[in-house]
Order: sequence, then C-alpha cells, then structure tokens
Amino acid sequence: MPFQFVIALASLAVALGCVLLGVASLGKARRTRRASNVLERALGGAQVAEKSTPKRSTFKIDTKWLDTRIGKMIVAEEDRRLLDRAGFTDISVRARFLAARIAGAVLLPSLVLIAAHNNTHGNTHGTRFIFLMFGALVAGFMGPKWIVRHKATARQRSVSSELPMFVDLLRILQGVGLSLDQSLHVIVGEFTTVLPVLVQELYIAQAQYATGRTREQAMKRLATTYDNDDLAAVLRLMVQIEQHGGAVQEPLKTFGDRLREVRRVSLRERIGKLTVKMTGVMVLTLLPALLIMTAGPGFLAIIHSLAGLNK
Repeated sequence: MPFQFVIALASLAVALGCVLLGVASLGKARRTRRASNVLERALGGAQVAEKSTPKRSTFKIDTKWLDTRIGKMIVAEEDRRLLDRAGFTDISVRARFLAARIAGAVLLPSLVLIAAHNNTHGNTHGTRFIFLMFGALVAGFMGPKWIVRHKATARQRSVSSELPMFVDLLRILQGVGLSLDQSLHVIVGEFTTVLPVLVQELYIAQAQYATGRTREQAMKRLATTYDNDDLAAVLRLMVQIEQHGGAVQEPLKTFGDRLREVRRVSLRERIGKLTVKMTGVMVLTLLPALLIMTAGPGFLAIIHSLAGLNK
C-alpha cells in the first residue's frame, strides 16, 4: 500500500477520533447542564444571561480551558471578537470553531491525497501536487474563519443601517414618559423584525443588566464589538441618561438627524462610484455596437468600391 494512502487513512482516523471526542464532550456537557438546571430550579436561581435570542437554547459546552493562556493562544482574541460580531455569543462556539478549523485542515488535504492516488495519471510527488496540498490545508483551516468574517461583516453593515431607526424609536419612547429600561424592553419585545441585529444584542445587554451588572458594563460589549463610533456614542448617551437623567429628546433628535445626513452622504458617494464603474461598462459594451451602427455602412461601401475596382 502506498505511503501517501496510509497517511490519508491516518488523517481520516484522526478526524474520526476528533468527532468521537466531540460527541463525548457534548454528552458530558449535556449531563452537566441538566444537573445545573435542576440545581437552579431548586435554589430559585435566575436564568442564565448569555443568550443570543429569547428562543435560543442555553446548552453550552464546558470549555474552561479556552480561558487559559494556552486556550487564548489557540483561539486568538481576534477570532473571539469576530465570533461575537457574527452573533455567536455562546462560549461553546469557540470550541466548535476550533474543531471546524482542525477538521477542515485534516479532511481537505486527505481528500486531495485520495483523489491524486485514485487518478491513474496523478503525480503525488510533483510541485503541482505540493501546491494543491498546501492550498487545501490553507482553505480547510481558514475556511471557517472566512465564513464567520463574511457573516460578521454583514451584521456590521446591518447595525449601521439599523442605528437611525433605533435612535428614533428610543426618542419616541422616551418622549411618551417611559424610562430607559422600559424603552429597551419595548424595543426588544416589539421590534425584532425591524431591528434584528440590535434587538439580539440589546437582549443580551438587558439580561446582563438584570443579573446585577451596571448599565455601563452591560453596554460595554455592544459598544466595542461592532467598531461603530456612532453606536458607541448612543450607548454612552444611554448610560448618561441612566445615571443623571434629564431631557434627552432634543439630543436624540439631533443625533438621529446627523446619522441620516451621514447615511445620505454615504449613499451619494456610492452613487458616484457606481457612475464611474458604469462608464467603463458602457465603453466596453455600447461603444463597439455604436461604432458598428455608425461606421459600419461606410466601411461596407468602401469594401464594395474596392471590390469593383479589382474587377
């Protein structure tokens, strides 16, 4: 049996072992979670705060090792912020993310190796095969991160588009006499379809606030996760409202108007860039047809005249 095929089988065995180990860890975590739920019900404890949505399960894997020095080296801080920005707030997702990267780094090169071995004309010793193996390794290891980054970018854009509506809703609810906590409860409970991303994040912040954290601590994660200065400014204003009170309708109205103006300017910039891009497309597509329609009859007349002279 060729040596490369043995390596492929060994890699598949390692991947299968990782899957079995993950299944065992899930079973142990399920039993631990069931026991903790029974204890919470017996003591009358509060429900766990770390949830993404009100309907999402609170099942978690015991991954305390990820908070150690070695765990922080394996799952870097950048990856943790990326997972939070993508909406994966459960700590067990970090372990699943790491397992997905390892499995991809093992399975994709193994599939390339098996495909090269089964190909009668395949060469498992050439430069092309080495580049294919390296590309499969990189794609398998970085693929989950690329997917998470794509989702994080989409959610970041959604936050920017939802922020003006959130400011207007907060201003209206404050104007009718509701407190900040009541306003946030109304937004979380009634405007899920309008503000899907912000409502999910505000639900987590409200749950953290209900478990004893201050308003500033509960809003800190939301203020730093999405790297949005306008969102951070709104959250700082909310903290000031909670601490000092005062009339906030006029500041919120001014802030909302500024956000809409910034968005209008951004749309103008996008339209300007789109116009430049469309100019190139029109040159490549319409100009040849225009030349054929305008100069085509003249060229045909010249060709016929030259053909008559040759006769």
